[in-house]
Amino acid sequence: MKNKPIVLIALGGNALIKKGQKGTAAEQFLNLQLPMGQIAELSRKYKIVITHGNGPQVGNLLLQQESCDTVPKMPLEIIGAMTQGQIGYMLESSLDTALMEIGILEEQQFLTMITYVVVDENDPAFENPAKPIGPFYTEEEASRLSYNMVKTDKGYRRVVASPKPVAIVEYREIKKLIEMDFIVICCGGGGIPVIRKERKFRGVEAVIDKDLASAILAREIKADIFLIVSDIEGAAIHWGTKAQKVLGKVSLKEMQQYIKEGHFPAGSMGPKVDAIVQFFQATGKRGITGKLEDIELAIAGKAGTEIIA
Repeated sequence: MKNKPIVLIALGGNALIKKGQKGTAAEQFLNLQLPMGQIAELSRKYKIVITHGNGPQVGNLLLQQESCDTVPKMPLEIIGAMTQGQIGYMLESSLDTALMEIGILEEQQFLTMITYVVVDENDPAFENPAKPIGPFYTEEEASRLSYNMVKTDKGYRRVVASPKPVAIVEYREIKKLIEMDFIVICCGGGGIPVIRKERKFRGVEAVIDKDLASAILAREIKADIFLIVSDIEGAAIHWGTKAQKVLGKVSLKEMQQYIKEGHFPAGSMGPKVDAIVQFFQATGKRGITGKLEDIELAIAGKAGTEIIA
């Protein structure tokens, strides 16, 4: 099928590490079996791009850095690049097994692409770092570090800027690979944040929201379906109350009203809803958020929250 529709699937952090787990390699490979099995099946009918989060992996690498003074500490954008390679390998390995199990490994190619994402150096987020990353510190530990810190119930935590993504640098290469029917793994952790100085790129200490970066990529590659999956079955209104209701198919107008009413917190469902709304507004095509276990059902229109006209 040369003219297969294009699907971008944005995997949440629970695709690799579930709540309560330590995040061992064995746990992560086991967790990937289900989503990669579904994606392998979908590749028969769709051209697929996979993006993913990297929060826990970045946190682990930062903790390793803080535990050792004998080697140079790497800046945040390089740690982001390291996790793109790490998670890309784990996704590829799991996908390789899944494709082999259904007998299409020889015909379905795939690869991971280290991805830059341009941000605006004048983004106000740089003046107000608010994205928590890495381990928790005691007050004494925090006082010895030069990072921007915020106090939480569990201790002190480093905060960095989370600027809005502007453009995906490698989108042309990604489009070319899609045309060649590769499954492309890219934009890991929202991409490596860079600013453009004349004709050069420079990495910056920041974290980009994976869902918002994925929405931009979905537009740039002209995706037919944009699906964000996590451990939640869909966007819900009146969350945590007796009136809680998970939305199914919902009109753009209704969803915009729910956003105005503050139903989707910035630290959880907010960016996912914003991302699928932005995608639908820009393209008129299917924007969905749903549960990791329901990837195939969501694509079939039988699960998740989907924006409609």
